[in-house]
Parts: sequence; C-alpha cells; structure tokens
Amino acid sequence: MGTVHQADRHPPGVKPGDAGTDGGPRTIRQLVDHWAEVAPQAPFLIAPETGAVMTYGRLQEHCRELARVLLMNGLQPGDKVSLMMHNGYQTARLLVGIMYAGMVVQPINLLAQPSQLKYVLDHSDTRLVFCAHEFVERLRAPLEAITAAGERDVAVFPLNPDQIDIFDDPYISHVPLPPVAENDEALLMYTSGTTGVPKGVLQTHRAVVSGGLFTSQAHALGPGDRVLCALPLYHINGQIVTTVAPLVHGGSVVMPHRFSASNFWQRVAEYRCTWINVVPTIIAYLLNGPVPRELGLDVSAVRFCRSASAPLAPEQHLAFEAKFGIGVIETMGLTETNAPAFTNPLQPARRKVGSPGQAFGNEARIVDRAGHALGPGEAGEIMIRGDNVMKGYYKAPAQTAEAFDAEGWLHTGDIGHLDADGFVFVTGRIKELIIKGGENIAPREIDEALLKHPCVLEAAAVGVPDASYGQEILACVVAKPGQATTEAELLAFCRAELGPYKTPKRILMVDDLPKGPSGKVQRLKLAELYAA
Repeated sequence: MGTVHQADRHPPGVKPGDAGTDGGPRTIRQLVDHWAEVAPQAPFLIAPETGAVMTYGRLQEHCRELARVLLMNGLQPGDKVSLMMHNGYQTARLLVGIMYAGMVVQPINLLAQPSQLKYVLDHSDTRLVFCAHEFVERLRAPLEAITAAGERDVAVFPLNPDQIDIFDDPYISHVPLPPVAENDEALLMYTSGTTGVPKGVLQTHRAVVSGGLFTSQAHALGPGDRVLCALPLYHINGQIVTTVAPLVHGGSVVMPHRFSASNFWQRVAEYRCTWINVVPTIIAYLLNGPVPRELGLDVSAVRFCRSASAPLAPEQHLAFEAKFGIGVIETMGLTETNAPAFTNPLQPARRKVGSPGQAFGNEARIVDRAGHALGPGEAGEIMIRGDNVMKGYYKAPAQTAEAFDAEGWLHTGDIGHLDADGFVFVTGRIKELIIKGGENIAPREIDEALLKHPCVLEAAAVGVPDASYGQEILACVVAKPGQATTEAELLAFCRAELGPYKTPKRILMVDDLPKGPSGKVQRLKLAELYAA
C-alpha cells in the first residue's frame, strides 16, 4: 500500500486527450490557442468591478500582443518577468501572457516585507516588473540596490490592474513568436522555508498545465463551469486552480480585485458561478455572515465548495455545509505540486471530513525515515510524484537534490498516514511552517525579528489553531536578565519589523524554552505547553 492511485481519475468533464495528456495541449500557449480556435466568443474572464469580459479569442490576441512587445524590447525566451499587482483583468492577462510568450512569470507576494522583496527581485534575475502604480515606490529602493551592485538593470512598467489595452503598435504583428515546449520553464514562485529565506519553486509548462488538468478532472469541470476567484494571483492556488484550470476545461473565472465577505454571495449569484474555491479563512468569514437566501440571492448553480491551502477544521467544514447547503470538497497541495495533490471525491458519500482526500493525478506514498513505504495507519512523511511536481528550486541544486529521492519522489515535509481507502490524514509538519490563511510563514523569521529587541534573550514562534486563519502565530520570549518588557511593546516592535500579517497574535513571557539534547528549541512541545 505504498503508492496511492485515485480510483476514478477521469470523471466526466475533462477527459484524457483534452489537455496535458497524450495528444492534448501541454503548454499554456497550446491551451489558449486551442480554445481561441474552438470557442473564440466564449468568456474566459469577467472583471466584476468594471464589467469587462475577456473572451478566449481576445485572450489570444492579448497574449500574442504582449509576447511580441516583450520580444521587441529585448527579452528572450526563458527570461524572468515579475508581476506585482492586485487581481484584475490586466493582472490575469499578464500572468497567462508572459507564459504564453515563452518567458517565466514571477508573481510577487504583495505582503512581502522590504528585505524579502529585495531578495526575490535579486535572486529571480527578473528583467522587468509589471506593477500597479501604488507599488512603484516600494520597488524603488530594492531595484536601485540591484542596479548599484552592477548586476543588471530592471525595467518597471506601472499600469492599472483593470486596464484592458496597454500597447498600441501596428508593427508588432510582424514579430515572429518563438516555439514553446512542455519542458520549458513557465512559473517561478517564491515560498518561505524553514530558514526564513524564500525558495524559488520553478515550474515547467507541463507541470503548470498538469496542475490545472488534475483540478479539472477531479471536479468534473467543463466549458459550462464558472468559478469565483477569491484568492490572489500571487498564490499558487489562485494561479493554478482558478486561472489555469478554466484554461484547461474551457470554463470561465470571475475575478474581483480581492475577497470581500460583504459581496461574496452577491457575485456568486450574479454571475451564476457553479463552484467556489476558498481557503479555511474565507470559510470562517462566511460562517459569520448571512446565508444567501436572507439576502434574496439564488446560488443554486453552485455544485460544490473547494477548500485548500490549509487544514479545514471539521467543525467549520460541517457548519458550512449545514448553513449554506453546499458540499465542501477538502483538498491539499503545495506550491511544489502546482496546487493539487490530494482531493476528496466528487461524490459526497465518498468524502471523509478531516482528510484532504486521496492522491489524484499524481502518486502519493508514506515513508519512514529510511525511505521505506509504509502501510495503512502507519505514520511517516508524505511523498508525491507526478507531472504536476516542480522542476526544482531555482539556483539551489543542493536544496533540489534534498527535495527528491532517487526515484523522483518529492519530500513534502508533512507527516501523516493513509487509511485503508487511500485517504491521507495529515498530523504534523516536519518543516514546522506556520500556515496562516493559506500563507506559509517561517517561524525563524519571527524569532529573528524578536531577537532584535534589546530586552529579548530567546524567542520562538509556533503556529496554533485559529478559527479564522487556520493557524495563528504564538511567540514565546525569554527576557534578558535584569531587563523588562511587555507584550504590547513587543507586538508594536514586531509590527514595525514584520508588518501586521506576520506579527504574532500573542507573545508570552516565559522563564525558559523547551529544548532537546542539542539545544534546539522543541517547537511542537512549545505549542503543546502554551497554545491554550
């Protein structure tokens, strides 16, 4: 029972040969060109703030125009192009269009602090940054530092995320487009690691398309399906599940600037969405709001709610289904697997609350520390292998080698077990990442910020359960002898160092931190001691 295969890997909807499989499209360009030919007037994207609609035919025009402009300005296939914008018509067009051009799109987390932003811009070798006007000033200092170091010049192109047309050059149609192959690099995503230094997850076209394909197949999605994009496009879930998956099955996406609990159901009803894709934090917000019928809204077109990016508490899962009458399909994935890796079945009777489901599209197994496959009920590390798995970590051959075993299985760093039906149950994280609202936060980053305070001797951060975010940050601090500080003072210090999102919810002053024989802080024990 070392390897798990989903029993019904090809339900109705998208079938083998449609995309990403033998005979089907394997690149973003092939997907766009396919639907532009088959259904040019069908909607791909709807921007609710402006009412703008991007058809598949228009998407193809946008992508070809962007590709030719980039080539005319000296960029080459494989070059990195960054994207720092809130969701919008233009943001989605750039996300897809950069990959269509054969270049590598590098979405920037809008919550990144200055040090992280500089690191990503430098490490990624980006040549160009498309950004919203509001972020121009934030980019100035890190880009000036890169230029001053003599590494390269990075161009900045400010624009409005709702903008439709940005180029006007009658000669660009004569620029030939270079070919794009399935093993060409397409996406570079930075994610926090245990050291606090972001890792660049490099994805190929085949992996990106496979992530969308597995999503489409798992949920039997087709051209008539429409999803509300409630997640940012700098998040792997927003990129693959709500943007690339519709490209695979020919569906459409409603893309507001950001999630809003106050108008979530209004948009679902107005645009007749057939599925919604959320994270547990959004479920918590919706549970605190009214049901659609109290607002006079008809959301009967919704077939299911997909939850991912962090464990969904069984209490919230059942409460959502009871309150809204919409079944929840819990799933699980990683940035390294292009979002999907496990999913509960489409059939409600086969789902298991508390589990993110069975392996789908890719393979999965549980192994012990020696790498031997374990049987049902035996806990070990979860490993994944499939076409949706990353190429590797950018400019980090040693980390890439550590991430894979000799047979190409990816170490996830998550601890769990499989039951007799092949459902995975996750019980812990080797890497000790804190997952707050679907975002990975390295505990050491919190530690190091607190250690900058003159009164702090030791500090350790852990993730603790939270009804709204899935996890919140708890930090425990040991003060220097003879020094005194307060929780309020340390929280204010963290807000200045880390920003509000990564600031702990609570900071506890303790006499000492639990440590192992090597002197390393035992974070799991710390969480057990102080979470309450």
